Amino acid sequence: MTANSSFAPETAHDAYLATLKQPLAFNPSRNYGEWRKEVRAALVRIIGANPERVDPAMRIEKEESRDGFLDRRFVFSSEAGADVPCHLLVPAGKKGPFPVMVCLQGHTTGMHLSVGIVKYARDEVSIEGGRDFGIQAVKRGYAALIIEQRCFGERVDMRNGPHQDPACTQASMASFLLGRTMVGERIWDVSRALDLLPRFPETDPSRVGIMGNSGGGTITFYAACVEERIKAAMPSCSWCPYADSILRIDHCPDNFLPGALSLFDIPDLSCLVAPRPMLIVAGAKDDIFLIDGVRRGFEKAKAIYAAAGAPGKVDLVVGGEGHRFYPAESWPVFDKLAGLIQL
Repeated sequence: MTANSSFAPETAHDAYLATLKQPLAFNPSRNYGEWRKEVRAALVRIIGANPERVDPAMRIEKEESRDGFLDRRFVFSSEAGADVPCHLLVPAGKKGPFPVMVCLQGHTTGMHLSVGIVKYARDEVSIEGGRDFGIQAVKRGYAALIIEQRCFGERVDMRNGPHQDPACTQASMASFLLGRTMVGERIWDVSRALDLLPRFPETDPSRVGIMGNSGGGTITFYAACVEERIKAAMPSCSWCPYADSILRIDHCPDNFLPGALSLFDIPDLSCLVAPRPMLIVAGAKDDIFLIDGVRRGFEKAKAIYAAAGAPGKVDLVVGGEGHRFYPAESWPVFDKLAGLIQL
């Protein structure tokens, strides 16, 4: 069959996008405070209904000393039927309380990569791509709170089978049917994990940062938008205008928020993080979050941060390769922006 571009659904989408008016896009002539309130209300609505709070029933499963830190594995309940496995890494031989870095993996085999543990084929390759976030954070003086995200690692949708790609599809679409989103459900897990920090005297709940790559970077950004206890964010290979990423390139459904682009774009949402520090990390050769879009979006983010009175609190690091994290390039810039979460 010969393809006809006028028959293709994306042709209509492109035509619609060309004339789309986004009522909540950044406009420097608008009152900044009022605009920000409208953006927040819209994002919270789009993210979907929150689950009901339940007793977290936190239980510590294991503690072990590793190279320079204590590794404590625990599980808690974030909602009925949702148990969340986590690790908390705490520097050894140093006095706390320590600032906390929440660490989120994306579409990988799971949170064990943040702890530097190899369980499956190609895990070593993933770690070589800078994904041992918890190890990096604890070595820099943070307590690392590592959360297994829904659909990944130990929390895969059992209907798909372990590590079947894309592991998020069925659960994400079910969330839409239920008036929720996978983005919202994952943010909920982050928020409920933050609720538990006061139970760990080694941590300082007033100094919390968040980081992640790909699907972990996506929740890093959105969680920072709505969770004000997060004081600094480092989204990697995920922060990109919709039209240069999930609108045009095949992505898993856990990236999507229904109706978002009809109101605003990713850079506009930077107003919900500002004036808190944010470091955007990107790959020059990332083929699913395109660097030209990231750079254009970053220019808007800088204007928004300036309007928020924090012109030096957002920055961009571009690594030379593809879809991965870049520790050597990123951490020094993040430290400059956030200083162990703004000491």
